[in-house]
Amino acid sequence: MKISDLAKSAGVNIETIRYYERLGLITEPPRTESGYRIFPSEVIQRIKFIKRSQDLGFTLAEIHKLLTLTDSENFSCGEIQQFASQKLKEIESKIRDLQNIKNVLQDLLIKCGETSVQGCPIIERLQGVLYND
Repeated sequence: MKISDLAKSAGVNIETIRYYERLGLITEPPRTESGYRIFPSEVIQRIKFIKRSQDLGFTLAEIHKLLTLTDSENFSCGEIQQFASQKLKEIESKIRDLQNIKNVLQDLLIKCGETSVQGCPIIERLQGVLYND
């Protein structure tokens, strides 16, 4: 299948496929005599795997590692479980960080009134005046 057909079937654009090739996430297929690259249909599933992994928060580097594990003949589900557990811990940490950011912004919004710019708690926080940050 040509790259345009692959892109359409996998729901990505052509540049995404080329980018995945450069990163080694998919292998470059052989070319025909006329120079067209003909991709095997299995690449569609691989690209969909990549996209679903991204939806779960995995980076392309992490996806590369996942693909390397699953491409080997002797990977274990335990390895994948450990990998996913680590990702879950990272996501939980990011959620805590975002919750802290939300709390600070909510606090600043409560303190913010119809004051001038010089007395605005939000501007003062951003300038590092409040909380000695």
